[in-house]
Parts: sequence; structure tokens; C-alpha cells
Amino acid sequence: MTGVSSELVCRGIRLVVEGGLDGGHAEGAVAARLGLSARHLRRLFQDQVGVTPVQLARSSRAHFARRLLDDTDLSVTEIAFASGFGSLRQFNRTVHQIFRAAPRELRARRRNADRLVADGGLPLRLSFDGALDWDAMLAYMATRAIKGVEHVAGGIYRRTVSIAGDPGAIEVAMAGPGQLRLIAHLPHWNGLIHVVQQVRHLFNLDADLPAAAAALHRDPLLAASIRSHDGLRVPGVWDPFEVGVRAIIGQQVSVAGASTIAGRLVERAGTPVPGLTPFGLTHLFPAPGTLVTADLTGIGLTKTRVNAIRSFATAVDAGSLRLDGSLPLEELVRATAAVPGLGPWTANYLALRMGEADAFPAGDLGLRRGLERLTGTAIAARDVAGIAERWRPWRAQAAIHLWLSQ
Repeated sequence: MTGVSSELVCRGIRLVVEGGLDGGHAEGAVAARLGLSARHLRRLFQDQVGVTPVQLARSSRAHFARRLLDDTDLSVTEIAFASGFGSLRQFNRTVHQIFRAAPRELRARRRNADRLVADGGLPLRLSFDGALDWDAMLAYMATRAIKGVEHVAGGIYRRTVSIAGDPGAIEVAMAGPGQLRLIAHLPHWNGLIHVVQQVRHLFNLDADLPAAAAALHRDPLLAASIRSHDGLRVPGVWDPFEVGVRAIIGQQVSVAGASTIAGRLVERAGTPVPGLTPFGLTHLFPAPGTLVTADLTGIGLTKTRVNAIRSFATAVDAGSLRLDGSLPLEELVRATAAVPGLGPWTANYLALRMGEADAFPAGDLGLRRGLERLTGTAIAARDVAGIAERWRPWRAQAAIHLWLSQ
């Protein structure tokens, strides 16, 4: 797919898969977030995907439910609601339409020797294509983990999550080639499909690594890193707001120092979650509305950073800054940088973590040091953006290789 319409369809697919049509929302709700009419959105989907947004949503739910039927001991009714269906009748009808069999028939066919049993949380397998450098991914996240909210140890990433306002937790680890193992500890299963989709975003499981590698491998600066780190992926986000706040805290502060301050912010303003201390988890990250008025004095933040966090939280809470993936890169960067106290570095870093393939925080000191190491010469800060132009439209993938080269 090429062109502006193709980009709109890609963003529309993401919004649909992430639940934009759940809860009774019509296609017009997704279309409005993309600046289109419902009719135009349907036409674009049918022309470029071959299905309408509603058909895509139903198929996504049904295929997710098929995995749960194979991999878990949840009841058929629980699976229906965990997959995002509004009723058991709708679930049965859609599954039969897609798989030519009722859910109970599909469950009867499952391979008992290969199925995961839901003990101590719900285990799920997340498949992906290509390689994944799990050690590098975890190392990046471990150094930036927010104490109480995230914890990395023993090859496992853990974090607190909120499902319809109720707290839970997830654990993610490698399960073998092409698979991650997710264990979900959730208060209820409604909307589980969206938890899975967020985990896929967090670890960038749907990245087009072959295309990025083919383009970047032609650059002599990056060729060696591309060859030796073919599974390196750009870390994603669980919650863009959380990463945005973490980025503001990290402005002109070391990674370790920013992590310490972020942990204090969570302890001050986050929601306590009992029972997860064995996982190294204690709190949910505070919501935007909470940080608008939270007292953040005395935790190591300057007044300028406190004001920036409040401005950012206000913009997200009011909806004037949309972090739902509906904005193209240029608009997302422009809107984020327009928030008082934020700038191009924060905006581009946030966009990069949100999955924008061409985002590039050119003002990042780590990127400049990576370039200097690869070139063997001093690089002026003003020259970094110019050098990165040759890596379009894969500058985010180039950035993660530069960070690694330090």
C-alpha cells in the first residue's frame, strides 16, 4: 500500500484492532478520529484490505478467541467476553461464520499435549515473524523501568496494568523461536484482546524488520550492526502517557536518575496495588487527570519539569493531545512539541516509542555518541539530523542501532 490513503488505512486498522468498535461504537467513531466520513473509511478499507472495519473487528475477535479455545481452560462464555464480543449469541454466530464450526467443536479438536493450562494467571502465546533480540530489549527496558510499575528480572518483564479501572499484572518472557509467553493476572477477562495487542506494541512484534534491514544495510555506517543484530527492535509502549512523563523527567537527567525520580512520582501519585510485591510491583502509574493536580514537590523535579508534566497531563486529559495512534508522525510531533515544557526531542522520542517508524530524536546525546563511535570523528549536534536523512523512512530502527553501538 502506498500514499496518504494507505497510511490512513494502516492507522484505521490499528484503531479497529485495538477496540475502536467495541462497546457499541460505530464505524463513524473510528472514521472521525481519522478525519474521515464513515462511508469514506469503509471504501478505503474495502479497496485496500478487502473487508469493512466491522468485518475486520469481528475477524480479529474471532481469531483471538480461537487461540483462547486452544490454549486455555476458560469457559466458552468467558472467552466470548474476553475476546470483545457483546453477547454469546454474536460470538457463536461469528465463530461459525469464520471457522465453519461452533466454539465447542473447535475446543474439542484442540491438541491436549500442546495446550497451555491457566494456572497462576492465564498463559498465552504471542507469535511473531523474524528474530527478536530479547536480551537487548529487556536490557533497554530494565534501565528505564519505573519502580513499582515495572520490574525486569530473570529474563521476565512484569508490570501493573489497569483493566476498566481495576488493577492487574502481566508477565512476559521468551517461549522459544518466534514466540513470547504472556501470563495475564487480570481481575476479569473482558477486553483481554486489547491487553494482548498492547503487549505486541510494547515489544514491537509486528515490526517489518526485513524491510528496515534491507534499506539500512546499504549504509556502511549501519551495515555491521544490521548484520550482527538482526533481531533488534525498537521498544514500544504500554501506555504512551506513561512514557511521555518518563521522557519529561529524563530531560537533561541521567537514565538512572530519571528512573529514581519516576519511582518517587509513582509512590507519591500512583494507585497502590496490594498483593504484587513478589513480582516487584506496587502501584499503577497515575492517570493524566491525577497528575494535573498532584503535589510533585520534593521528589527531585525542578519547577520547570513539574510544570511540563502538568501541562502534558492537562493536554492528554482534555483530549487536545491525542496519543491513540490516529495522528500522522508530523502532526503528532508538532502537537506534542507545542505543549509548554516539551520540545522536539521529547516529541520525537515519544513518537519513536509509539511505533512511528520514521521518528528520530536528533537532539539525543546517545545518538550523537553512537554516530561518533561509528565514524570515529566528532559530530556536531546540528549535523545529526542531516546524517539521519538518508535513513528515511526507517530512522527509528537506525536510532536503536545507534544507541546499541555506544
